[in-house]
Amino acid sequence: MGLPRSAWAGLAEQVPLVALGGTPLPSGTTSGRVVLIVNVASYCGYAGQLSDLELLYNRYRARGLVVLGVPCNQFGQEPGTASEIQNFCSTRYGVTFPLLSKQDVNGPLRSGLYRYLVDSPAGGHVDVRWNFEKFLVGRDGRVIARFTSATSPLDPVVTTAVEVALGR
Repeated sequence: MGLPRSAWAGLAEQVPLVALGGTPLPSGTTSGRVVLIVNVASYCGYAGQLSDLELLYNRYRARGLVVLGVPCNQFGQEPGTASEIQNFCSTRYGVTFPLLSKQDVNGPLRSGLYRYLVDSPAGGHVDVRWNFEKFLVGRDGRVIARFTSATSPLDPVVTTAVEVALGR
């Protein structure tokens, strides 16, 4: 994933991150950064969190936070094409943080990224329950925390975890 070799080296070599447009995500996007990974969906009741994710991203990105949106249609709420998703997120919610290509977050076709997240101690080996679940990954590539869909990106439990990961 472009994070230090310690935790994600094998994953980065096996499962390169692909941007929504189909090009590889530049390794500098995540390298040495704190990363909040969120499975997003345009037609979900939680889609308003896209604005809050953008606010969080803008608040902390100079200190090393990157938000990665991962479109997923496993819950039937992200049927759009890459250009439709990009347009929806940027036009309606002002999203400027990187969006990855669509991925499965559960089941036999679960992406390598989500296998890594879910199978981590913080992920608890529990399937993703719904859109807008959030995984916080430290600079060292370890999954630090997992937050439910209902937890706002601006909730103090999330912002405190981000600040601690960034080193306050």
